Amino acid sequence: MVDNLDLSEAVKDYLSFASIEKGLAKNTIAAYRLDLEKFMAFMALENKGIGDVDSNLMDEFLGWLRGASGDVKRSTESSNSRSIVVIRNLFKFIATNNRQVNPIQSYSPPAIPKRLPKALKISEVIDLIESAKLGDDSLALRNTALIEVLYATGARISEITELELSSLSQLDANLTIKLLGKGSKERIVPIGNFARSSLENYLTRGRPDLIGKRKCQKVFLNSRGDGLSRQSAWEIISSVAERAKISTHVTPHSLRHSFATHLLDGGADIRVVQELLGHASVTTTQIYTLVTIDKLRESYSSAHPRAR
Repeated sequence: MVDNLDLSEAVKDYLSFASIEKGLAKNTIAAYRLDLEKFMAFMALENKGIGDVDSNLMDEFLGWLRGASGDVKRSTESSNSRSIVVIRNLFKFIATNNRQVNPIQSYSPPAIPKRLPKALKISEVIDLIESAKLGDDSLALRNTALIEVLYATGARISEITELELSSLSQLDANLTIKLLGKGSKERIVPIGNFARSSLENYLTRGRPDLIGKRKCQKVFLNSRGDGLSRQSAWEIISSVAERAKISTHVTPHSLRHSFATHLLDGGADIRVVQELLGHASVTTTQIYTLVTIDKLRESYSSAHPRAR
């Protein structure tokens, strides 16, 4: 591996490549940057350069990420795994550009125990929506529309906060909206009457009050008339869930999980659910079938006279 390359310059070039050539989303690039900044901090601390990187050094980096306690939570391991993949891709980029061999090509991230996605009960989704409706102001209209649209479409929160008015052009004619997913891939998703009604109420009665004299094209706005951030959307849903007295931790992704699980419970084909979620591979979607199988097993165990 080339010894005289500057790591920070290589990182800068790689992020530019990932953004421009590969077309990765802004949020993905931001996550990559954070991972690589941690790696650069470690390398500076250890006084190491690009030529020092090998599997042993990556083991040391993992230990540094985990800290001295050794008490690793699953969420931390998930973050660590992503960091390793990003660093491995960085060195693949460096090796390709310099006709070298990637020294960590075969280095694997730590295995992560598979977590089943947590879906809300249908009754909890209804409680969440009813809680969002409390109050007769513009923010209540926005919050209700936000939750209804997330649950109706299974969209990622970034897809909803980036949603612009132009993406709603087919709302009246076809009851569909256009989402821009990972890798800037567009997909058209249907939207049911409940979500459509909430969205129209917000667009006609709530959004004009929020935007004032501003010209923001984002569908969902904050109280200042700017586009709603992902962090703010998380806080809104958490607050609404707390007010609804839902015992489980509720996030925007909980509504995506609930969307997929409830569709499969209702008999939807897994390939259709894959398309609606914007998954590149059906294997990603198949984790939701494990949730429904668990539910079937639970029902069988409690109902069948010879199962107990």
